[in-house]
Formats: sequence, C-alpha cells, structure tokens
Amino acid sequence: MKLYNTLTRKKEEFVSMGPGEVKMYVCGPTVYNYFHIGNARPFTVFDTMRRYLEYRGYKVTFVQNFTDIDDKIIAKAIEEGISPREVSEKYIEEYFKDAMALGVKKADIHPKVTENVPEIIAFIQRLIDKGFAYEVEGDVYFDTTRFDEYGKLSKQSLEDLELGARIEVKEVKKNPMDFALWKAQKPGEQSWDSPWGKGRPGWHIECSVMSMKYLGETIDIHAGGQDLIFPHHENEIAQSEACTGHPFARYWVHNGYITINDEKMSKSKGNFFTVRDILKEFDGEVIRFFLLSAQYRNPINFSRELMEQAKNSLERLYNAKSNLEHLLEKVEGLDIRDEEKEILAGFETYKLKFIEAMEDDLNTADAIAAIFELVKEINSNVKGSASRELIQESHELLMELAGVLGLLNKKDEVGVDPEIERLIEERQKARKEKNFGLADQIRDQLKEKGIALKDTPQGVQIIKLN
Repeated sequence: MKLYNTLTRKKEEFVSMGPGEVKMYVCGPTVYNYFHIGNARPFTVFDTMRRYLEYRGYKVTFVQNFTDIDDKIIAKAIEEGISPREVSEKYIEEYFKDAMALGVKKADIHPKVTENVPEIIAFIQRLIDKGFAYEVEGDVYFDTTRFDEYGKLSKQSLEDLELGARIEVKEVKKNPMDFALWKAQKPGEQSWDSPWGKGRPGWHIECSVMSMKYLGETIDIHAGGQDLIFPHHENEIAQSEACTGHPFARYWVHNGYITINDEKMSKSKGNFFTVRDILKEFDGEVIRFFLLSAQYRNPINFSRELMEQAKNSLERLYNAKSNLEHLLEKVEGLDIRDEEKEILAGFETYKLKFIEAMEDDLNTADAIAAIFELVKEINSNVKGSASRELIQESHELLMELAGVLGLLNKKDEVGVDPEIERLIEERQKARKEKNFGLADQIRDQLKEKGIALKDTPQGVQIIKLN
C-alpha cells in the first residue's frame, strides 16, 4: 500500500514498524459543540483507512483523543451556565451519536486531556530539563529556536514563519513562534497544580503525550485534517522529538478541505453545517458515501445537489443488495454450472480493481467505481435462474467490498409493519383479479410510505426507498 506522506511530500510504500501491526493516532474533536461536515471528513476517511488496514490483515491500534479542556469549552460553559466538564461530557456523548450515524467505529482508546494531566506535567518538565522549554510567570513555552528541524512538516523555515508572526499583548515568550505548553490559571478557570503554579495544558502538548502513552514514542500513522499541518502537527513533532530524540510518526497523512457550494465554510457566511443539521435531511450513510466519493487528499465540495446524487448512488447499491437477497430467499438450490464459475472468476476482476484503488493512497473514489462495475455485472449475470452458489458468492463479494468502506450496513426492516403487509397482500389479490387500477393505486400508497414493489418471476420484491 502506498500513502502520501506530508513529511516527505510524496507517496511512499507503507511498511509498519511491527510485523502485522499498525499504531495509528488521529486527532479528535474539541468537544464544545456538535461537529461540522469539515470535521466529519477526517473522522470518516481515517475510519475507512483503519477498516482497510484491518481488511488487509493488520492488527490496528487506533487512538483518537478528546480535547476536553480548552478556551472554547470554557467560553461555552460560561454561556450555558454549567461547568467545563459538563460541557465536554455532553458533547462527547453527542459526538458518538453523530459518529455512529456516519458508520464511524469507536477508537480502541479515546483518551481525554483531563485524565492525562500528570503525564502532561511530567512531559513538560522533561522538556524544561533538556533546555527545550522555559517558564515565565506560570506559563511554560516551547523554545522553537532550540529545535533545528522546526518547520519540516509544513516546509517553512523558522525565519519565514517569524516574519508573519506577532507577539500578542501580555505574552512574555522569548520568540514569536514559541508556543504554550502550560497556561497559568486565569480567574475562575479549571486548573491543576503544577511545579509552575496552578494552570492547564496548552493545546499541542496533549496529543504528543497521549500518543506516546498509548502507542509508544514512535508510531506508524498520525492523521488529521489539512488545517492541522501547521501549527498543531508541526508543534507536536517539535516537542515530541525534542523530548525523545526519536521520530514521532513515520507517516503523516492529511485530508483535504471541504467547501460549501464552492465557498469556504464560515459561520459569518451562513454556510456552516453541523452533521446534526445535515442528518435532519439525509441519512448518515449518504453523508459517508459523499465523503468517500473523492480521494481524501483532494478538496471536496458540499452541496444539496451532490448529496442527492450520493443518495441516489447509494440507493443503487442497496437495490443490488436487495435483489440478491430476494433471489436467495426464492432460489431452489440449483448446482453451480460451468458458465457460472466463469462469471464468478470475472467478478474477481472488480475485487482486484477495488484493492488496487485502495492500495493507491486510499483512493476511495476509484474503489467505489469498481463496486459499481461489479454491480453492473451482477445485474447482468445473476438472474432468477441462477444457482444458489452464484447468488451467494455475488452477495458476499458485494458486502465484502462495501463493508471495507463502511457501506451497506443497514438491515432491511421492510415488511415488519402489519399495515404494509396488508397493502401488499391486497395489491397481489387485485393483480390476480386483473383489477390493475386498484393494484396501481395501492402501489402509489406504498410509495408514499417509502416502499417500492418489484414484480419478479420469483415473486414480489419489497424495496425500501431512502
């Protein structure tokens, strides 16, 4: 598998440190609100990367943090009249609801900043002892001039960065690019005791500490949105490698931006959408399909029209799944024929295309295209006269490839509602009696309830519309 490594600016063959094992850290949300469609992209993309690595046989240890103490959380707590902890716990719970709707699996470990403060303090002290950090009036800063490779991820020199930097009023750091590791307590803020007085961790330090605590000093993959390259991931590299003397991560992977109707997402422009907002109109799996419809490093544009296209495309996959399951219910167990063996061998071509796409820097766009090619061949070759083995193998292959992308997970619950069953029976009776006007009327009633009927030689197939 090849991955584009932001650190080297090229695709590299992925080789994990441990045989058959991958250590992967993905930056998680700051939990002060519902996450937006821009956040949803890295959550979905790197969930898919994890799924694919597992599909290829790796044992993946996947860590995604929660930033549960931050200026925004403190501001939200004041706004809502509750504690910062209550804010963070509330939105962690809401995160899991929306992530589940998108088909994003829980990480193996979801560490929180507030549960790792002693380790953060110890890490900062090590940096001070090594001469990479300094304390001023209760604040602790990382001295970027002491780390010779500062800027190697974003490909910017320290001199160039300093030209555009400003030291804010009341900041007492030595150099413009120095960043806070520890912040002295402000009145009324949540705080912890430290050798430098009461305070709380800075933003960048948390990921270094939690990554090392749960995955070790060097990991395989560190991932996140493109907006995190600088300063967050740049600062993580500096403080981590200054502390340990070892590379922090071997592959740095970043997804591209999302625009809204070809404009940058912004609250001031009124084009800011949380996933919770979008879920009111579209199913979470439609959102997931949309987010995977472009290769992850490319920018992607969000619009209602494109979401409708994603909805229709996903419906085609569900119809193929439903067709196969309907055939399986009706098949009478015919033995597989020689020509069907050739058909199955041909289906393997699309599996290889799928894998080839995913091996090429997780190209989910081409992987989805391979699935649609497979569906086209299935629809052409797997009919009512097919053997059980051909139908079963076709179904299993479709579900295998879709499952790697986290798709086609919804179970068909059509027919459970007694009212729907009654209408279907009435329509069948009307058709037998050649009362086609009534049959069409009932069909339209069912369509209004989100149910479509397909008459096949094997009987009526029930299709649930999105």
